[in-house]
Amino acid sequence: MINIVPYGDTALLINFEQTIEPRVNREVVELTHQLEEAHIPGVEFCTPAYCSVTVGFDPELISFDLLKELIFTLNKNKNIKTKSFNSNKKKWRIPVCYDPPFALDLQDLNKQLNISEKEIIRLHTATIYQIYMLGFLPGFAYMGVLPDSLKCTRKENPRLKVPAQSVGLAGLQTGIYPMAAPGGWQIIGRTPISIFNVQNDNPFLFSAGDFVQFFPIKEHEFEKIENAYKAGNYQLIIKDD
Repeated sequence: MINIVPYGDTALLINFEQTIEPRVNREVVELTHQLEEAHIPGVEFCTPAYCSVTVGFDPELISFDLLKELIFTLNKNKNIKTKSFNSNKKKWRIPVCYDPPFALDLQDLNKQLNISEKEIIRLHTATIYQIYMLGFLPGFAYMGVLPDSLKCTRKENPRLKVPAQSVGLAGLQTGIYPMAAPGGWQIIGRTPISIFNVQNDNPFLFSAGDFVQFFPIKEHEFEKIENAYKAGNYQLIIKDD
């Protein structure tokens, strides 16, 4: 069940069940793909979020009422020939160094969560995360769901500058800072992989609906992997259906 409402004069908002969970987000991503593949004249962009999709349109080419009707039809028509959620998702295997120079908050989390640093790393790397949406910073992917034992609060005093490619936790989500920026997530490591490159045709490494699993590397491996990735000699995708 979806609800469609105006979002200014040139956009509309498609609301799904208002909860943050993989099941609802899969429906969001699936409908986004359907809209993109339908190539409806006048539709300018489709931006998925946790449990909604923002659709921008040119009112001179298509009216709100007609677009609303077409979206309801797309959502209900289960026989439409579009790529499925499964065929669009990618599964990424991302290296993370959890060693002290990069794990800025790992010791604090050890105290906050009352579990060892080793167990925090084990839990963080044992889960396959679904990317719900991109936002906050260009290419910042909100990923969930963390194990309950890793649920943590944001920092009381956010950093003025979190290093680029830092891996953090907040609530039941994890994410990677695509660039140096202020932020309040608990930083437990850093990846040598750049997830945002403005020079690329598609500057974002990830898309909503993709999956990510992290694996640990040591500090001495960081630069080697970073250089290999920049040279195009490092494989990240482990499954592309």
